[in-house]
Amino acid sequence: MFRIVFVLDLYNSTVVHAQGGNRKNYRPVHLASHICTTSEPIKLLEEVKPKEVYIADLNVLQAEGPHNTNFAMIKQISSRFTTMLDPGISSLKEAIEASSLADTIILGTETSSLQTIKEVSTLLPGKVNVSIDKKHGQILTSDPIMPREPTEIVRELNALDIQNIIILDMDRVGTSSGVDSQFLSNIVSISHHDVLLGGGVKDIQDIKKLESIGMKGALVATALHNSSIPLKMAQH
Repeated sequence: MFRIVFVLDLYNSTVVHAQGGNRKNYRPVHLASHICTTSEPIKLLEEVKPKEVYIADLNVLQAEGPHNTNFAMIKQISSRFTTMLDPGISSLKEAIEASSLADTIILGTETSSLQTIKEVSTLLPGKVNVSIDKKHGQILTSDPIMPREPTEIVRELNALDIQNIIILDMDRVGTSSGVDSQFLSNIVSISHHDVLLGGGVKDIQDIKKLESIGMKGALVATALHNSSIPLKMAQH
């Protein structure tokens, strides 16, 4: 069963619409949505009724406001919905803190070193997803020993007890620009873990394409909000 994971970008406890990875320009999501009438997280989720939720904590990712600005809201969401959380984890301490807020946590290459990913997956087996973050065709990382090739990172991750690998294409987030089948097919053939895509999924044809190459799911916001993917595909 292909997983459509509903994306919530949280900023100051409000759901915003992410476009192209330029976080400064994000606006309350209901202003551009066909499926919700509010940007208040719990009310929005009650309207949408998703099976799974992916939360990006933009306050932490942008280092704006207190570190825990959205934490109470995230905990409230994950008490009612199956939730994976990306709060820009960069240390073991932050991972342990985040692990109490959601079902699974996401360690992204943008903020986590390869060493941190290895340590956290050992300490919290099966509770971790790893996001390979790309922008302008480059891996986003500040870790000098992080491989620069996505396929090399996947090979490193094969040995770890993690849930999913997420390929997050920041350039395609919110753009409905389609998917890179050849690249993703290559990743799937190497990975021992389920591979999900974030960014660029525009319609049902893209979903079929991803399914046919062995991808296990996609993180989707824009295509659900503009109804090019039917909401029922993301629901129970």
